Amino acid sequence: MEQKDYKDTLNLPVTDFPMRANLAKREPSFLEFWDSHDIYHKALHAREHSHERFQLHDGPPYANGDIHIGTAFNKILKDFIVKSKTMTGHYTPYVPGWDTHGLPIELRSLKDGGLSKLGTGVDPVELRAKCKETALHYLDVQREEFKRLGVLGEWEHPYITLDPEYEHLELHAFADMVEKGLIYRGLKPVFWCTDCQTALAAGEIEYWDEDSPSVYVAYPLPDAHKKFPQLEGRDTFIVIWTTTPWTLPSSAAVAVHPRYDYGFYEADGKVYAFACELKDAVAKNTGLNFGEPLLVVKGAELERLKPLHPFYEHELLVVLADYVELETGTGCVHTSPGHGVEDYETGVRYGLNVYSSVDHAGKFEKDMQIVGGMSLDDGGKKAIELIREKGRLLGFGKISHSYPHCWRCKKPVIFRATDQWFINVKQFRDEALRIIDSEVKWIPDWGRDRIFNMVSSRSDWCISRQRVWGIPVPAIHCKDCGAFTLTPARIRMLAEKVKTSPDGTSIWWRESLESLFGEKSCCDKCGSHNVEKDSNILDVWFDSGVSHISVLNEKFGLSWPCDMYLEGSDQHRGWFQSSLLTATAIKGQAPYREVLTHGFTLDGKGRKMSKSLGNTVAPADVCNQFGADILRLWVASTDYRNDVRISNDILKTLSETYRRIRNTARFLLGNLHDFRKENAVPYESLLSMDKWILDRLHRIIARVREALDEYEFHVPVSLIHSFCVNELSAFYLDISKDRLYVEAEDSLTRRSAQTAMNEILSCLTRMIAPLLSFTAEEIWQEMRKTDESLPESVFLADFPEQDKSKLDDGLNALWGEAVVLKGAVSRMLETMRAAKTIGTSLEASVQVKRAEGLRKLEEAFSAEELADIVIVSKFEWADELSLPVKFADGETGFEVAGKFAEGSKCPRCWKYEEHPNEHGLCKRCAKVLNED
Repeated sequence: MEQKDYKDTLNLPVTDFPMRANLAKREPSFLEFWDSHDIYHKALHAREHSHERFQLHDGPPYANGDIHIGTAFNKILKDFIVKSKTMTGHYTPYVPGWDTHGLPIELRSLKDGGLSKLGTGVDPVELRAKCKETALHYLDVQREEFKRLGVLGEWEHPYITLDPEYEHLELHAFADMVEKGLIYRGLKPVFWCTDCQTALAAGEIEYWDEDSPSVYVAYPLPDAHKKFPQLEGRDTFIVIWTTTPWTLPSSAAVAVHPRYDYGFYEADGKVYAFACELKDAVAKNTGLNFGEPLLVVKGAELERLKPLHPFYEHELLVVLADYVELETGTGCVHTSPGHGVEDYETGVRYGLNVYSSVDHAGKFEKDMQIVGGMSLDDGGKKAIELIREKGRLLGFGKISHSYPHCWRCKKPVIFRATDQWFINVKQFRDEALRIIDSEVKWIPDWGRDRIFNMVSSRSDWCISRQRVWGIPVPAIHCKDCGAFTLTPARIRMLAEKVKTSPDGTSIWWRESLESLFGEKSCCDKCGSHNVEKDSNILDVWFDSGVSHISVLNEKFGLSWPCDMYLEGSDQHRGWFQSSLLTATAIKGQAPYREVLTHGFTLDGKGRKMSKSLGNTVAPADVCNQFGADILRLWVASTDYRNDVRISNDILKTLSETYRRIRNTARFLLGNLHDFRKENAVPYESLLSMDKWILDRLHRIIARVREALDEYEFHVPVSLIHSFCVNELSAFYLDISKDRLYVEAEDSLTRRSAQTAMNEILSCLTRMIAPLLSFTAEEIWQEMRKTDESLPESVFLADFPEQDKSKLDDGLNALWGEAVVLKGAVSRMLETMRAAKTIGTSLEASVQVKRAEGLRKLEEAFSAEELADIVIVSKFEWADELSLPVKFADGETGFEVAGKFAEGSKCPRCWKYEEHPNEHGLCKRCAKVLNED
């Protein structure tokens, strides 16, 4: 007799949700949906009356090129927080911003225009127009790249540092600091990039290993015997060590530590003085043999000795300085007050002449003896040559050490004394340190030590730059008396003009002093009207450093201070610090309550990314190959507090994690195609296993929410993935297939499963929404096909909350044992399958030996229920195993036995039935089809 096909009588899954994600092609449609339906603003307005508010202030990237993987990482992290806070009921506006002034953009504009990087010969107004055009172009480029990552925010109304209103508020902030007496002009050594030809702040310095000369030089001490008679008649020298021989022409002093022991050692008929502790190192590096010292004195006793310059022969001075160390060198530090901060401070203390021997382009000033007009490299070589000729070069070699480089051009920088504008950080440093310590939460907590140490040791902030593209320093320079005039009143006058001008601060270059300041366009010191504008602009870190004032205000719907700054660890030196200093100086308070720091992005081998190595990863390439959600999953899976690695292999591995989560959602969707709200079973009437899986779900919800509150994004990913793989796919969904497909469509057992599964799907989708935004929206739109009452977007829904009434410790323990039992039986079935005793698990009949650890299961479930749980056709308990295939499970200690099931295979449910009906159906299937 031909067997009837019962496939059409089964409740098989139905869904349009594809197994293949095809994210790269599908994601843009969701971007269009979010944009056309204005989902960001709808989500924001839905929470605008909430008492819980959260503001994450966006650190502005430079608008000078495409985003890189580190920028993408940063923006996605921010999006996690904004979305999770919004979905948990907070009013969470997100205003992205761009840093649109500064050297990177000016250099990009000059490069694109085929002009010299110095901008010489270019009209400042014309150059500023080009810079603005460049900045706005790349702002648009980056905006689309950020949106492609699935980041929601005020993309059409961002903050932009070149916006006249932003500049207006920045100038007022600057005026506030001038009013408080915090701004001064001074001649001090600052970091100077000879390639970019501008001063740099500490935040613009990167430290890289550099090979430098290691030079030991003997400075003559002709009058040493006058203080130390033991040296009468001896040719005496003090030995210095330096890695910057180009500074030797401007050597003005030798610094020693007042408390170190210094010895005078004889070698080759001469006497050399240096720190006793460094005797062996000096001997090794000079090749000289030193015996016992002729004389040992404290450094303080050397003060004001007058060594001779090593080749100019004029007198210098021995000075005392606590910064002298004994780690390298000789304990005697050659001092050039125009080329080092500590040298400068020592020079001021001793009344030494502070001057820079080097011009803005990195060449010796023309009036310098011997080396005038030479490059630093050539001048340094010339100095060494002269010292060697005089027999005073004791040692010459190479040393690899950490050396400051320009953040932009990556070339080594120098210290150069120039007239610059400074913020007097010393005046409010202690207050800033107090705020760091007591008012801000640092995440991770090592961020506190990092910024505390940086602020406690930093010098005054050099805020002037010798460029064109930026906010002007609105000072007046008198051509008659040479004075500089910088007053709050004039700055505020300019600020108000800037606010109403479409050109913004370009009016400083476009208009005359008379039109800007009227009768105040004169020198305050001598009254002369023979004045000119200061040519400096403000440090770009000052631009972004006052963003808390220019942005955290009513115009953007924000308030001061914000809740969080979130940037990379380099910003302890940069934006975190510049914002803190300006806020402390102006408002006496931190601009943020929390600061979250993430590490750098490295390649798969842990190397820093660089174009030269060819190991960079472009976010656009990842989106085109894998999809933005895979990139978002990578961010969520990392421990962002450390440096993180990315590579194609890492992304491919994460794609497997994504696939498991997606396929779980697909299974749930497929089995809910005929489920409507009215089909839901009350919780009290749910089957035991459905109550259990909801217990597991709500325990995970609590842990996920806690992790998000602590910004531990890898925890939700791990929890949700584990839940999908272990509790759901490997157990609950696996054992539920039979009742979902086989039981009557409207039966209690099937509707009970669907009720639980509907809640699981809804909660999982909302939990992954902040992280896997595109996939969550795709699932949500499928859910809306069967429930039109759902919000139009998952981001208009609330994040799930734990329902404690659904927690049941007893059920959790009971079903935990069932999971363990199923694992033991499954391992036994695998041995039967390997031996080809059975094919599928439903071809098996199973015995389990009674044991103390299994008593609860025997009492709680019938044999038929346990057969369904372990997915076999027949299950029985036994005091002694009698079936032929016996198996002792090593993991649990359970004893299990099995055999091929008796009876015939039901053509509908595939279980084996010993007494089928005339159509071969088992009793259950016959009853469902009314064929019993």
